[in-house]
Amino acid sequence: MPNALFVRCRVAAAARSSLTVRPSPDAFTYPPTKFAPEMPEMSNRRVSEGADRRRALGVGLGSARNGEFEPFGEVEDPRERARLLDQGLGDLTRYWSGEFQPAPVQQPRIPVWVAAEWPHRRPVRRALRWDGLYPTGLPGPEALAELVSEIREARPAGDPFDVVVGIPPGQDLKPWARAGATWTFTDFGLQPTQAEVRAVIDSGPA
Repeated sequence: MPNALFVRCRVAAAARSSLTVRPSPDAFTYPPTKFAPEMPEMSNRRVSEGADRRRALGVGLGSARNGEFEPFGEVEDPRERARLLDQGLGDLTRYWSGEFQPAPVQQPRIPVWVAAEWPHRRPVRRALRWDGLYPTGLPGPEALAELVSEIREARPAGDPFDVVVGIPPGQDLKPWARAGATWTFTDFGLQPTQAEVRAVIDSGPA
């Protein structure tokens, strides 16, 4: 898939040239046995260069609305996709614990961020078993604050947990930070123009 290869090359180049940007593609289409050894290779290199906890793995069920599954022979039923996701994540953590080499330097594992479409709560409960939540379709910061409150109730120990939010270009980040976002990224939508992307790059960090 040329587009997937293009994205991976871009992410690798960005990670190679920066110690402040955290590379984390939205998802991988490969089976866990394919990228289990690949992610530690990039992560370990970045940690050795002084960027701790640089790598994260974003996962989710995907959506049949965009024709992501049937044309490629993938499972469409969301319950079966959920079962396969849970199974794959279990396999992946087992591989990272020593079954595959290299093992990740990041411990206890490379952080896993789970996507959840607002207002559904089942994927939120899945995220609570891992290291972060990436909510999509949020109507505003108030909805994020509601999710963050639920997360804090479910994880009273206060152990590290990331909340990742995509923000349209030019939108004020402060309300989202106050609502509990720990990471933000620029969300260009499905069909960004080169000019839009260039403008965000040229403007520098928010």
